[in-house]
Amino acid sequence: MNIKCLQVGPIGTNCYLLCDETTQRCAVIDPGGDAGRVAAAVAESGCAPAAILLTHGHYDHTGGVAGLRQQWPEVPVYLSRRDQCEGDSYMRQLFPRVPDSLDYGEGDTIPVGSLTLEVLSTPGHSEGSVTLRCGDALFCGDTLFAGSCGRTDFPGGSMKKIMASLKRLGQLEGDPAVYPGHMESSTLERERRENPFLHQAMSR
Repeated sequence: MNIKCLQVGPIGTNCYLLCDETTQRCAVIDPGGDAGRVAAAVAESGCAPAAILLTHGHYDHTGGVAGLRQQWPEVPVYLSRRDQCEGDSYMRQLFPRVPDSLDYGEGDTIPVGSLTLEVLSTPGHSEGSVTLRCGDALFCGDTLFAGSCGRTDFPGGSMKKIMASLKRLGQLEGDPAVYPGHMESSTLERERRENPFLHQAMSR
């Protein structure tokens, strides 16, 4: 398993390429923009794209999907239906439609070559936020950051729910690597020690 991070889009969202070196297949997680650069990184990896996986539906995580679909029309795109939002112009800007995406949620598994990603429902930043677990790696989107957590003041956000999601992540066994939607990566043990939001959640 090889993981490469690209910072993409208008606010530097972390897009991850998760590559299975055994089968030369990969997943693209949160292509928030710069579709051409993401596609070039996939080509450079030597892996064929197996899936595009979205941790939630905000524009800064989905912005590169349309461009990638033009190049990879057969590659499935996964997004929780809870983040397929309708509404006024503000909601449509915050949650752009991702047509023909496949719904996924708690307990689902996505194969990428010989790898398997497990979907954990972790709402709070948005109603449809998920964390993707693959071996000793957690792709947390905007739920858990190094030293912080995602904001909850957008539509669909909930401090109560994100605290429950953080508690769930904090109680996972072992010390998996934490790959957040923004800023640097971390480990779960480091966050258990140093993250005040995780401390607060786990004390509940």
